[in-house]
Amino acid sequence: MNLKTATYKLLLILFVITCMPRTGVAQTAWYIDGYHGGVWGHYPDWNTRFMADMLKNNPDWKINIELEPETWDRAQTVDPAAYVDFKALFADQSLNGRIEYVNPAYAQSYMYNISGESIIRQFAYGIKKIREHFPGATFTSYSSEEPCFTSALPQILTSFGFKYASLKNPNTCFGGYTRAHGGGLVNWIGPDGTGILTSPRYAVEKLATKSTWQTIAWTNDPAYLSAAYAAGIKHPIGMTLQDAGWKGGPFIGNGDKGGIHSIYTTWRNYFANVVKGDARTDWKVSQEDILVNLVWGSQVTQQIAQRVRLSENKIVQNEKLAAMAKIYAGGNYPSADFDAAWRTLLLSQHHDCWIVPYNGKPGDTWADKVIGWTSFSNNISDSIANASVLKIAKADDDHITIYNTLGMDRNEIITVAIPSKFEAQHLAIFNSAGKQVKTQVIPANDKQPAMMAFKANVPSMGYAVYQFKQAGQAVSPGAHISQTSNGLYRLETDLYRITIDPLHGGIIKSLIAKTMCNREFVDKANVLGFNELRGNFYNDGGFKSTGDNPVNIEVLENGPLTIKLAIKGTINGSNYTQLLTLNEGQPRIDIKLTIDWKGNPGIGENMKPGTYKMENPVKPFYDDRNKLLALFPLNLKHQKVYKNAPFDVTESKLDNTFYTRWDSIKNNVIHTWVDITGDNDEYGMALLTDHTTSYAHGPDFPLALDIQYSGMGLWGRNYTINGPTEINYALIPHQGKWDKAGIWSNATQWQQPLLMGAGMPAPGAQRSLIKPDKGVEISAMQFDGDDLLLRVFNTGNSNNCKIALRFNADKAELVELDGRVKQQLSFVKLSGENSIHFKLPRFGVRTIRLVKARK
Repeated sequence: MNLKTATYKLLLILFVITCMPRTGVAQTAWYIDGYHGGVWGHYPDWNTRFMADMLKNNPDWKINIELEPETWDRAQTVDPAAYVDFKALFADQSLNGRIEYVNPAYAQSYMYNISGESIIRQFAYGIKKIREHFPGATFTSYSSEEPCFTSALPQILTSFGFKYASLKNPNTCFGGYTRAHGGGLVNWIGPDGTGILTSPRYAVEKLATKSTWQTIAWTNDPAYLSAAYAAGIKHPIGMTLQDAGWKGGPFIGNGDKGGIHSIYTTWRNYFANVVKGDARTDWKVSQEDILVNLVWGSQVTQQIAQRVRLSENKIVQNEKLAAMAKIYAGGNYPSADFDAAWRTLLLSQHHDCWIVPYNGKPGDTWADKVIGWTSFSNNISDSIANASVLKIAKADDDHITIYNTLGMDRNEIITVAIPSKFEAQHLAIFNSAGKQVKTQVIPANDKQPAMMAFKANVPSMGYAVYQFKQAGQAVSPGAHISQTSNGLYRLETDLYRITIDPLHGGIIKSLIAKTMCNREFVDKANVLGFNELRGNFYNDGGFKSTGDNPVNIEVLENGPLTIKLAIKGTINGSNYTQLLTLNEGQPRIDIKLTIDWKGNPGIGENMKPGTYKMENPVKPFYDDRNKLLALFPLNLKHQKVYKNAPFDVTESKLDNTFYTRWDSIKNNVIHTWVDITGDNDEYGMALLTDHTTSYAHGPDFPLALDIQYSGMGLWGRNYTINGPTEINYALIPHQGKWDKAGIWSNATQWQQPLLMGAGMPAPGAQRSLIKPDKGVEISAMQFDGDDLLLRVFNTGNSNNCKIALRFNADKAELVELDGRVKQQLSFVKLSGENSIHFKLPRFGVRTIRLVKARK
C-alpha cells in the first residue's frame, strides 16, 4: 500500500467516524471553570498556592479568573513562593495558555448601575494594576460570575482590545441574568453599532428549577448538553466561576457525564480555536435584555447608590476643573490624587456592596465600607476643586467667577453668598460687559448666610466673571408664588403655572406648560394624585397616602428669579417635607423629599419572618406596586417609555414593569432618568433621580419613582429603615422625544452644577476652552502628563462631529481606551479657532489625545 492510498483510507475512516450518529461515540462539550472573588470579597491566603498546585496536578485543567486586581498585592506578600509559581503558569498567554483573566475590572461592578465613565475607569485602573503583577497579561475575553453587564459594553471592551465576550452567569443569578437568545454564538451589537463575538445564554439554557441563582448550564449536565445538541449547537459550553476558597479544584471532575466528555477551556481558546468556523447571528442587545434586580427602595441600597452617584459626579467634574486650571494657570495636574480618589470610588461600586450590603462585622459591613470609601473620594475631590479655583483666580470680595465644566453654554440661576462687606439690600451684580443683571436676595436663616440669586451666563467648558457693587437693585416681575381664594397655592414662572392642593397632601393639582400652548400635564381624571406618595404599610392596615391628610405649606423664596415652598405633612404617622423649587427660565422642576421615619414601618409586600426560602422564586421586594412610590399620572395618550443607561437610551418594549418571581425579572431600572411621551412623541415628561433605583409604569399605572421598601430581602435578610430618607428628584415637561428636548444634557446639568469661586482669573473676564457640536457630551477631561485626554459621547443624530478648541496643542489623535492610536486628526482653522472633525456614531464614545495642550 503506497502512502497516497494509506492517506486516502485514513481520511475516509476519519470522515466516517465524524459522520457517525452521536449515540455511537462519546460526545464532546466544553466547560469554563475558574475563580471569582478577591481580597475585598473572598480570597483566603491559601488560594494562590491551591490554584498553582491544582493546575500542576491536573494538566488538562484550564481556568478563567476574575479576581480583584488588588488581590495580588496581598498574595505577593503573604505567600511569595505561591505567587511566583502562579505567575509562571500565567506567563503563557497564548491561545493554548491555561489561565485567562476574563474580568480585569478593578472592583467587579455590575456596570449597569454606575456611570459610563466609571465603567471605563473600572477597566483602565484594573488592567493597570494587573499588569503591575503580570506584565504580559492580555485581555481577550470578557466574562463574569455575576450579571456584570450593560448594553454599551461592546464598544468599551473592543476599545480596550477585547475580542470576545460571554453573556452567561450560570452559577450566580441572585441579582439577575441576561435574556436567553439564539444558539451557539452571536455578535453582541451595542447601541453605537459596535459588535463583539459573544457566547449568549442559549435559548435552551433554561433557568434551573428549585433554584433562584442558577441556570442549567452550571455543571454541563447531560440534559443541558443534549438540549444544546438538539438545537443545532455544535460546540456547547457551560460555565461556573467558583468562589475563591472553594476546595474542589476542577469543578466537574474529569468532565465525563452520561457519555459526554467536557473539555476544560479558556474563553480565548474556545472562541479562537473551537468555534472559529461556527455560524453566528447579530443580536442588538437592549438594556431590557439585561434582566437584573436588587432590593430597590431599601434604605441601605438607596444610600449606597446615592453616595456612589455623588462621588462619580464630583470626581469627573473636578477632573475637568483641574484640567482647566492647568491650561489657564500652568503648574501640575494632580494625577496621583485623582488616582487615589478613583480607587476608593471604584471599590464602592463593587457588586457585593449592592447585593450583600449587610455582610461583614458590625461597623465594617459593605455598606459601612461605602461610607468610608466615598467620603475619602469626596474629600480628595473637593480639595482639588478648591485648589483649582484658587489657582485660576486670586480671591477678592468684589468678584465671583462661575465655572462651567460641561461642553455646552449654560444660562442658569445660581445662588452665591453675599460678601460681608456689602449690605444685601443695596447690592447689585454686573456681568463682564458691565451690565447689571437681575438679582434676588435670599435672607439668612439657621442653615445658611444671606445669599443672592442671579442668572449666570457661562460659556462651554469655561468661566464667566461677575462683579459685586453697592448700587440700587433693579426691580422687575418674574417668578412668584401666590395663594388663591380657595386656598390653593399657585407657583408661576415664565415657563410654568403649577397649582398645589394643601387639603389633599400637597399634590400638584395642575401643571401647565405656558410655552407649549398652555399644555396641561396632570391627568386630572386619575384618582391618584400627581406627586402623591403612596405605599402599602402592611403592618399598619394597608395602603397609606400623603393625600390622606392636609398639609402645611411654607413659602421659602418668592421670586423674581427663584421660588421655593415646603410641603409639610405626615404619612402613616411619620413626618415628611417636600421642597419644590422652580427657577425663571429653567425647564427643570426640582423636588427634595425628606421623610423623618417614626420607627421601622414595614412597606411593600409582607413576608413573615422565618418563611423566606432561597429556592422560592417569589420575592416580596420584586413588586414595586406595594412599595412607597412618588406617583405622576400624566395627561399623555398612547404613552411610550424611554430610559437612559450608561452610554445608551432604550425605548422600552415592556407592557408594564411589574413582576413577582425570579424567573420573570423585568428590567425596571432607572439609572438617571426615565421619559414618558405621548401623542406620537409630541409631548413628554422626564423624571430624574439622584441614584440608580427602580421605576414603575403600566397601561393602568402611572409613572412612579421607588421611594421606600422595608421588609424581607435577599437571603432572608430584613432590610430595615434606620433613619430619615432623603431623595432628590426632578421633572422636565417637554415637547418632542428625549433627544429633541435635550433630556440627556439637562440631566447632566443637574448632576454637574455650575461651580463658583471668589476673584477674577488672570486670563480675563470670560473664557471658553472647548465647544463641541450640540448633542455631543464631554464625559471626561483629564491630563496625562502634558497631553489632554478628552472623552466625548454622542447623544445626537448626526455622525459627523466637530469640536472647537480655544487652546493650543501640537497634534490631535483619536485613541482607543488602551492607548492605541486609531486616527490622526487634522486641525481646521475656522473663525479664528482650531477645530477637529471626525466620525462619531450615535451613542458612540471616543477619546481624543491632544498632545502638549496649553494656553
